[in-house]
Amino acid sequence: MTNKEKARERREKRMQEISLLRTIPYSDHQRWWSSDNVAVVTGSNRGIGLEIARQLASHGLTVVLTARNVNAGVEAVTSLRHQEEGLKVDFHQLDVTDSSSIKEFGCWIKQTFGGLDILVNNAGVNYNLGSDNSVEFAETVVSTNYHGTKNMIKAMIPLMRPSPQGARIVNVSSRLGRVYGRRNRLANVELRDQLSNPDSLTEELIDRTVSTFIDQVKDGTWESGGWPQTFTDYSMSKLAVNAYTRMMAKELSTRQEGEKIYVNSFCPGWVKTAMTGFAGNMSPEDAADTGVWLSLVLSQEAVTGKFFAERREINF
Repeated sequence: MTNKEKARERREKRMQEISLLRTIPYSDHQRWWSSDNVAVVTGSNRGIGLEIARQLASHGLTVVLTARNVNAGVEAVTSLRHQEEGLKVDFHQLDVTDSSSIKEFGCWIKQTFGGLDILVNNAGVNYNLGSDNSVEFAETVVSTNYHGTKNMIKAMIPLMRPSPQGARIVNVSSRLGRVYGRRNRLANVELRDQLSNPDSLTEELIDRTVSTFIDQVKDGTWESGGWPQTFTDYSMSKLAVNAYTRMMAKELSTRQEGEKIYVNSFCPGWVKTAMTGFAGNMSPEDAADTGVWLSLVLSQEAVTGKFFAERREINF
């Protein structure tokens, strides 16, 4: 059996385990939440985001589904309500690349619910499929996947409600954005070290890194810049998300008990959604599981600033 076949076998076995875990209900002592708790899922009118919203609502939370397109969002909420009676799902328009849209959304959340308890940053784009590696839309990819996530976090933190269990921020990311990934790492060793060291990690460093990449895309020198070789623009955006996750976790860790906010990211895998041209090897149900799990059960261990896949911590 080849290494590739062994890896596939291990993945399939783990996916079977995940499917089983999803069928086991949380016990009463694990359930810190009720319908009074509000979870916001960005970009959730389809795919992984929609499935995360569905699973969180099925667990009894009030879920706010968001989408750029109003009709698509309303249709998604209607579909969820038809699938399962009693789900508490609401919709509000949101474009994470538009600062005024984020601000208006925040005002609506505060007026409607008084705040939120869980933020799942799922909104994202990728214009490459298969073996494609075009950077034609690099600015849009970085703006949506990284800056959109960052700006939502900044806007929602003041609205996250204090609780003994702590509020949660979950960022949908990718293994393609690992600093020390075997096949997709940055060529610049010094930059890798800076981005992986919590003591040297700053927002300015992350922003400068993605800005340098975008500048090289514009002047046509990106191919010699030592950037990731697979899905380069998408990988860079997710590398930035992973770094920002770690940076924010450290910053928020100084908060007092009762006001804690735990921040983690996860890789859902290669999923059968529109983003992959439905060519993935995982169902949205299994792919969403780790995001839901991070949203609900990790507060007791105070896990923050980590990166997960299939409910297991992996390296950044």
